[in-house]
Amino acid sequence: MGVKQDIEHLRKIIEQHNHAYYVEDNPTISDVEYDQLLKRLIELEEAHPEYKSASSPTMRIGGEVLDQFEKVAHDMPMLSLANAFNADDLSAFDKRVKQVVSNVSYVVEEKIDGLAASLKYEDGKLVRAATRGNGTTGEDITHNVKTIKSVPLTLNENETLEVRGEIFMPKAAFLKLNETREKQDESLFKNPRNAAAGTIRQLNSKIAAERDLDMFVYALAEQDHDQAASHEMVLKQLKKLGFKVNPSAQRYDDITDVIKAVETIEAERGDQAYEIDGVVVKVNERHHYNAIGYTAKSPKWAIAYKFKAEEVMTQIDTITFQVGRTGQITPVAHLKPVDVQGSTVSRATLHNEDYIKEKDIRVHDFVSIKKAGDIIPEVVGVIREKRAQDAPVFKMIEACPKCHTTLERFGSEKDYYCPNDDCPAKRVETIIHFASRAAMNIEGLGTRIIEHFYNEGFLMNIADIYRLHEHRDILIKRAGFGVKSIDKLLKNIETSKDNSLEHLLFGLGIRFVGQKVAKILAANFKTMSALKKANESELTAIEEIGPKIASSVIAYFKQDKNQTLIDDLTNLGLNTNYTGKTLNKGVLSGKTFVLTGTLTTMTRREAKAKLEAQGATVTGSVSKQTDYVCAGQQAGSKLEKATSLGVKVISESELNDLLNA
Repeated sequence: MGVKQDIEHLRKIIEQHNHAYYVEDNPTISDVEYDQLLKRLIELEEAHPEYKSASSPTMRIGGEVLDQFEKVAHDMPMLSLANAFNADDLSAFDKRVKQVVSNVSYVVEEKIDGLAASLKYEDGKLVRAATRGNGTTGEDITHNVKTIKSVPLTLNENETLEVRGEIFMPKAAFLKLNETREKQDESLFKNPRNAAAGTIRQLNSKIAAERDLDMFVYALAEQDHDQAASHEMVLKQLKKLGFKVNPSAQRYDDITDVIKAVETIEAERGDQAYEIDGVVVKVNERHHYNAIGYTAKSPKWAIAYKFKAEEVMTQIDTITFQVGRTGQITPVAHLKPVDVQGSTVSRATLHNEDYIKEKDIRVHDFVSIKKAGDIIPEVVGVIREKRAQDAPVFKMIEACPKCHTTLERFGSEKDYYCPNDDCPAKRVETIIHFASRAAMNIEGLGTRIIEHFYNEGFLMNIADIYRLHEHRDILIKRAGFGVKSIDKLLKNIETSKDNSLEHLLFGLGIRFVGQKVAKILAANFKTMSALKKANESELTAIEEIGPKIASSVIAYFKQDKNQTLIDDLTNLGLNTNYTGKTLNKGVLSGKTFVLTGTLTTMTRREAKAKLEAQGATVTGSVSKQTDYVCAGQQAGSKLEKATSLGVKVISESELNDLLNA
């Protein structure tokens, strides 16, 4: 056997042992034997560099060092999940699903407390790994993911695909890491998730290799809906390809059984070797996904049940008032710092005056707090027996804490607002929103820097962001900045000018125009100029745009100050055109089709493509929401169900007539 064959044989044997140990949890050789095999492979590759390979198990020991993380665009967006917090939320999710498709089952999986990542394979080889980022753009972390021994560098089949999963740090690895850091007098990680996130963002992959990260893969990328009939089949397929799949996944036919399973998992949440913060419930039948649909951020066919948050006691030191970009006034409790679920909490939202009065919250009260959805600190209740007898009743402020304008409360709304458009707090929040990840995504221009630049007089409005380069010589001399950081920020600002129109629209903060609506408006009108001229009938002609949104958009563009801002941004070089994918606007837009039986003039795949090109949705099951069932030769149960439901049945010839209309 030649050197090349020796190397390939060693690689194959080592990866088989990796899979047995890290994926199957069933080691087949001792650690000493494994180390000897790996040492021999390293020696051979060093002696014969012409045979080195990116998919060799020696890549798992790390050593690659990056200058910075490269940005990568996801082929398909990595959407987040909507949340459920109790059994009623799960029942409501089930009801929403069954309003679209009546016969579904669900798969219940543990929600790993880690960070989402995407792995891309070409011809069975790992070519790229990326963080979720903002959902559309992440960071290339391939050099670190290659060190995760449960991630296959080469699949068992020469597949080209993209998978999604969760990178995490097992509890044992977390404790070991913190013990090491404590001995070296380094700061400790708060929890395994923070440790995993800090590890995956190391520029030196050798550091990542030493920290024993792990990964469960749980899905194919969304464009692969048709490759498997069910989510159960997807998980089996992923396991067959060599991925580590969480063995806890179970299918249930009824939401009542789902709720019971969720309650069991929550009761036993501490028994696993890794942290979980909830449960994910997914519709099992993948062919229903397009029919059930998506919001701008989440699929409607899945939901994340978040475990009940841990409650702890602390004391309110004071209550202050925060001004949002719309002028909304939010009371905030400043607390004696306390640890909640691995992080230190010193502030909690009190929402509004009604919320405070309902719970009778007062300054210096002892309160129980939790993290709503394990994220946002919230006051649950007051511990009355510990209250001082002379504690004054809460009184809402009457004037804005920043500009001292008298506050207003509109109709039955619970919130108070500052009506002053020149309020400095509103200005700052407007700039923060504009630069945020979901809007113009200007990396490095965060809340603290914006507040600092505002106070210094460099950022007084949105347009000033694109004039910051004029102050470069002054900014690089400011403490905490310097040439490198300022130049990187200015480069990111310049890059943001090329964003597609929907990012600018969302960033402007037009009332009722969220991310999804901004995308719809941009895709339909194509340019800012055309949108500015749109009247109510033109706006409401778009299916998703109602009178409330239309009135808000028209009112925004009527204001002189907004016209001036947009002209200013245009003159500063910002793109005001839509550069994303064209939305379907064909004659069959909004219609739902089901194809059944054998077609003679085209395949069902070709028919589906033609229908979708005309704006139609093609699903795999018949329901009351189906508009047409196209019945080819030897049509079966779907034809029978369409007849029983009164759904219109058409022939292949009639389908061609619709497509050619």
